[in-house]
Amino acid sequence: MPKTLQSLALSLLGLPLMLSAQPTPAAQAGSEVLSFDQIFAENRPGSWPKQIAWHPDGDRLSYLLPDAEGTLTLWSFAAETGQPQALISAKDLPEAKLDSYQWSPKGDRLLVTSGDNYLLWDPSTRALKPLPGLGKVEQGPTFSPDGSRLAYSRDANLWVLDLASGKEKALTRDGKKDSVLNGVCDWIYWEEIWNRHPAAFWWSPDGKRLAYYRFDEAGVETYALTDYQPLYPAVRWQKYPKAGRANPKVEIRVADVASGKSVKVDTGTVPDAYLARIYWLPQGDRLAIERLNREQNHLDLLVCDTQKGRCAIPVTESYPTWINLSDDNQFLKDGNLLWSSEQTGFRHLSLLGPDGKLVRQLTAGNWAVTSVDAVDEASGWVYFTGFSSPASGGIHRRVYRVKIDGTQSQPITPEHGWNEALVAPGARYWLHTASSASQVPKRTVVRADGTRLSSLPTGPEPAFSASMLPSWEFLTLWGLDGTRLPARILRPVPFDANKRYPVIVYHYGGPGSQVVVNRWEGNSRDLWHRMMAQRGYVVLSVDNATTACFGKKGEDQVHRAFGSFNTDAQLAAVEFLKTQTYVDPDRIGLWGWSGGGSNTLMALLTRPGVWKAAVAGAPVTDWHLYDSIWTERYLDSPDGNPDGYKASSPITYAKNLKDHLLLVHGTADDNVHPQNTLNLSQALIEEGIPFEEAIYPGSTHAIAGKNERHFYQRMTEFFDRWLKP
Repeated sequence: MPKTLQSLALSLLGLPLMLSAQPTPAAQAGSEVLSFDQIFAENRPGSWPKQIAWHPDGDRLSYLLPDAEGTLTLWSFAAETGQPQALISAKDLPEAKLDSYQWSPKGDRLLVTSGDNYLLWDPSTRALKPLPGLGKVEQGPTFSPDGSRLAYSRDANLWVLDLASGKEKALTRDGKKDSVLNGVCDWIYWEEIWNRHPAAFWWSPDGKRLAYYRFDEAGVETYALTDYQPLYPAVRWQKYPKAGRANPKVEIRVADVASGKSVKVDTGTVPDAYLARIYWLPQGDRLAIERLNREQNHLDLLVCDTQKGRCAIPVTESYPTWINLSDDNQFLKDGNLLWSSEQTGFRHLSLLGPDGKLVRQLTAGNWAVTSVDAVDEASGWVYFTGFSSPASGGIHRRVYRVKIDGTQSQPITPEHGWNEALVAPGARYWLHTASSASQVPKRTVVRADGTRLSSLPTGPEPAFSASMLPSWEFLTLWGLDGTRLPARILRPVPFDANKRYPVIVYHYGGPGSQVVVNRWEGNSRDLWHRMMAQRGYVVLSVDNATTACFGKKGEDQVHRAFGSFNTDAQLAAVEFLKTQTYVDPDRIGLWGWSGGGSNTLMALLTRPGVWKAAVAGAPVTDWHLYDSIWTERYLDSPDGNPDGYKASSPITYAKNLKDHLLLVHGTADDNVHPQNTLNLSQALIEEGIPFEEAIYPGSTHAIAGKNERHFYQRMTEFFDRWLKP
């Protein structure tokens, strides 16, 4: 480990543990109780600006922010002077909507989306030009490197639009929904490999070719998502590979834009491999592809000739459990490769030669790199974000930079709180976003030499002041195995140490996750927690030893079996709460969503009587029902690990339910299908066990709008009914 980073990591190990039963002064702040109108207001504290991006010239930022009249506007912000300038107003767009924008690589035009409309904006004339051929059916429109063309997918085929002539060109013609997909991801690649980013095609640096995905979904089975609102319900069939079932067949092809001809890249004969990351080498003559086997424990880096489609394999990596993908790997102009790996148990960076051999290690130690933010080859710096030690240090994020030649490394943001860097093209400036659990984000432009310049505006007056909110206090708890676990707590406001209060515990608990963060969240969940503290509840969260703070070493504990490793921290939390004189140990509630919903059920069903009431939102109840790549990453295949699947599924223990349970699901959830909740409901019915249920018509996995508000109101009533005196 570089000396500077090592000393930082060690210093955090000595952080004081805040285990006092008495509240700090900050915890008493604010006696006014939040309303649901405030929780769901559009202008919550810290919610503006949005969609912040650097202009390609690297001297200006752009972002969305309402103007003085409340109209959503796209602004430009000069890095040196801090002067904002209005560029486009929503009132000048169709339907008065300004949804998103994208700068061309040269910054000489802007692609704006407004409802189902795409428009080009010329900064020199300030003129808006509609693109009538484009609408809601296009996916992922992306400028060519010279900004003269757009590539996009339509009706499962890849297209290119010449912006000067307005002429379109189809680069593929065999695409068909639910059969063959060109330049667009299938569901598992979109959800699990690209984290809901629609990456499915990539321009070559010279703009002459497009690499793209081709999926054959013919063998993938379908799930029926039903809309019950019409007179006769409508069914949408979703291609969804479940654990152990057939995945789509995937290819990488490279299309020559001028001729329209495509070459298939020979990615080898590894059966059912995931072609997980694709990026062009800087010279533009070769394509890099990261190939992950279906077991996800072996990764090959393929470097492929795009004329003949032949590939070499300079880098291979294996791991006993599974390999987590990253977005950090990239080739440099000198042919070397910046490589990110968790082989040591924590993610770190190294520099590899063109032949894949190690040139030098850039970071190392008992801490983790969480993202590479930029590579400034001209000055020789790699900018990255990380945390400096497990448990207590893991609640913070700090931005660092390290020399590519390995001679220097240094932190460039404060040690505590949540720090992020958005580095400008050319790396002359970067935007520092700093927040904490009690401080809304502050965004400041910083020169490369560290000089701090102007701060971005924060938008219209928020619906309420952040100062009225009770503050999270951070602590560490003893886990059942002696591990120190990161936790945070809200005490009731006002607080009386002589009273005994009910408790709500919120958790997630899945591998690599994290809920205990020293970051401003300000979302509906966080505000609801703070409201519940104002209404007389203790609110506690704790991360277990398989979560992000403990790196890959921690995650590996759940290999082939979920269960106690995902819920032991919650049991440790209960033991801690029992030692606090202000807690009523007979009135402890638990809740979580998605994986947190699954772990809530596992906690209730494997340790009945510990919690009095719980809410499980959108839970996986049987791991045979979830998608292939996520489930098999941790549990392997159902055929190869039947006992692990049975032991890890809440439905196995349905007969054990003794506590009050509210099950929640949306009928349009295409991620964790409502089948999960319905099957558990049937199992509870067959056992004659009472429970409560909230079904939200048309809601997806991310329940939103009026349904989300109704859910939080319903959960409030549920906990009030079972936990209040």
